[in-house]
Amino acid sequence: MSTTQRQSMAYHSCHMGDSPTNEKSSLIQPSYPPPTPHLLTRLRRDPAEKKRRRKAAQAQWQRRMAASLQAVATLMQPAKVGATSRTAAGVQLRSSSHLTKAFGLEPAASARLTCSLQSDVREMAQKCADGVKLAGFALAASALVVTGASAEGVPKRLTYDEIQSKTYMEVKGTGTANQCPTIDGGVESFAFKPGKYNAKKFCFEPTSFTVKAEAVSKNAPPEFQKTKLMTRLTYTLDEIEGPFEVSPDGTVKFEEKDGIDYAAVTVQLPGGERVPFLFTIKQLVASGKPESFSGKFLVPSYRGSSFLDPKGRGGSTGYDNAVALPAGGRGDEEELSKENIKNTSSSTGTITLSVTKSKPETGEVIGVFESFQPSDTDLGAKTPKDVKIQGIWYAQLES
Repeated sequence: MSTTQRQSMAYHSCHMGDSPTNEKSSLIQPSYPPPTPHLLTRLRRDPAEKKRRRKAAQAQWQRRMAASLQAVATLMQPAKVGATSRTAAGVQLRSSSHLTKAFGLEPAASARLTCSLQSDVREMAQKCADGVKLAGFALAASALVVTGASAEGVPKRLTYDEIQSKTYMEVKGTGTANQCPTIDGGVESFAFKPGKYNAKKFCFEPTSFTVKAEAVSKNAPPEFQKTKLMTRLTYTLDEIEGPFEVSPDGTVKFEEKDGIDYAAVTVQLPGGERVPFLFTIKQLVASGKPESFSGKFLVPSYRGSSFLDPKGRGGSTGYDNAVALPAGGRGDEEELSKENIKNTSSSTGTITLSVTKSKPETGEVIGVFESFQPSDTDLGAKTPKDVKIQGIWYAQLES
């Protein structure tokens, strides 16, 4: 083997236990073919050959480790392991001795790889740890802004004309689309003359959801508890319309006819229980004084009759009974009948509305509301909970 070939092979070994002047370096090969039966017999009879091949395999593993360390160091600290001056042939790498010092490698006669953790490596690890902490803090801050947990993240309430003047990109991601408009000016009373009007752009925006559940303390009666919203900001009812009548005696009457009048919402109680319900005012007929007019509305089933549970049972489709029927007809017992027989009947709720401000020039009215309705029953398998919803509303009256 020529001197040039030996130097090249010694350079690729990164001076880890092999010297360019050592004759044993000529035995190091990039790879070895799989052993043949003749070679296996030779290795059993010749311990020196077996030892030589073991050393060659160790040297090959050391070269691969050096290449991996070089790639990591180049990625993390290119200035420390960076290339030197360029030549016409390309980028010239450092000498093998400099590479050895940069990686903290010390050559040994026993061909063992000894990696010492130098101060620059410690600095690199500290920088990585600081970077991870900074990335985690940024991720938490961005999540806080997205969820709207900070008070500063709540968008300013706009008027109807201001919302209409916004473009899609100006409204996207701000939370404005989930808000009801407000009124600029006007009077703090209901100032519309008696007559028949058509209410449009009726909007109901909940501001709090409370659920009546068992109290945390023992022997305490059930009470309405604050909840945490688990669904997205899509719970506002909008574009509702219907006839609105103002009587000469000052009473008002509203009847809901059309619009986006329901929204599926899920909240979580302090104990961790999740309560789904269908926030709605379907078929609402409310009447009374403008300061407080109330009425009842229809609460449809949270699931439809064609919904199938995990066992394939449904109201109008699916299996009638998913439980095996032993002798005696146990599948028809009361504890199983609730799961087998699906109930999709509707229930009722009540709502009370109050007018806080009106502007007859533009026909706008705003106020607050308080609604009581039952939660989901899981198609009759669970007892519904009482849900109290409070919020604000907005409407436009046209004669």
